[in-house]
Amino acid sequence: MQHSSDLKDYIRTIPDYPKPGIQFRDVTTLFSNPRGFRIAVDRLLHPYSGLEISKVVALEARGFILGGAVAHQLGLGFVPIRKSGKLPGSVLREEYELEYGQDTMELHDDALVKSDRVLIVDDLIATGGTCEAGIKLIRHSGAEIVGAAFIVDLPELGGLKKIEAMDVPVHVLCNFDGD
Repeated sequence: MQHSSDLKDYIRTIPDYPKPGIQFRDVTTLFSNPRGFRIAVDRLLHPYSGLEISKVVALEARGFILGGAVAHQLGLGFVPIRKSGKLPGSVLREEYELEYGQDTMELHDDALVKSDRVLIVDDLIATGGTCEAGIKLIRHSGAEIVGAAFIVDLPELGGLKKIEAMDVPVHVLCNFDGD
């Protein structure tokens, strides 16, 4: 595991979490490995090096770890999109569907401006609901989305296709079959 260049080798699978039948893809083992983390950040930002991007926007919570690292490497500002009630001040809000109910994502209403060109970063795309809410918030602010980058895609859950259907180019480093 120490010298692998395959990111899947750094991602732990935890069976039956958070409920029976789910195979949880735990990227914290990737984050804790210096080589794996460096490879992931480098591969996430590579397609965007040299593009005109002004901010990296990341989705709560593991996306913050990646988004901050990508923003730093690209020399850009970082903007968090958080769950409801976590940001002080005036915010834009977007509700989205969960498996059983709804949740809300928020963005400071002054975090982005119309001239911003942003890259969305998160650890994993499953059903795409959180990213969809983030896209709507960014678009409501008037900023342009250059792309969305994820370490893991779970193709059977359809999130990547949902995001692409919103006219957002998606870059994924690896995928896992199953939930």
